Amino acid sequence: MQRIETNLPGVWELRPKVFSDARGFFMETYNRGAFAKLGIVDSFVQDNHSRSSKGTLRGLHYQLHHPQAKLCRVVEGEALDVAVDIRTGSPHFGKWASVVLSSKDHNQIYIPRGFAHGFLALTDSVQFLYKCDEFYDPADERGVAWNDSDLNISWGFASPLISGKDAGFSRLADVRPEFLPQYPVR
Repeated sequence: MQRIETNLPGVWELRPKVFSDARGFFMETYNRGAFAKLGIVDSFVQDNHSRSSKGTLRGLHYQLHHPQAKLCRVVEGEALDVAVDIRTGSPHFGKWASVVLSSKDHNQIYIPRGFAHGFLALTDSVQFLYKCDEFYDPADERGVAWNDSDLNISWGFASPLISGKDAGFSRLADVRPEFLPQYPVR
């Protein structure tokens, strides 16, 4: 597994070794020991799988009291995956990083706790899988507006399909500090 730095410390793109031949391919998507050598020591407790049609944007989500580190990948199609540092006191507060996740490239993104997360489906069908190191708590879910002009995220899509819940999220500047994670998270 190769770790590729993004512009946000701690947010990494991961590229597995893929063994291909006439029959197809084999790859290891998670190995606790190998990931620990890369600096990822989270104990993942939940796997999630979503399917989205082209132009669907999910996010930007986070949990305040039960923050989640995430290991994300796409097994069908392509998605633009975005992580935003929302930790108050962070030198990178309000900055974002993105990676195009692709079933063809088999790449992944690791997002530590304290970041808002979202993705945009770039192909007709996207199947998105992710591991979390904390259980999902619907009462604890919060979010930041996907189209926050201060964040200026380059989604490349003017009018994505979003849920009513996601459409109601505030700009990051309008979220009171007590409703944001603190830096350092751990």
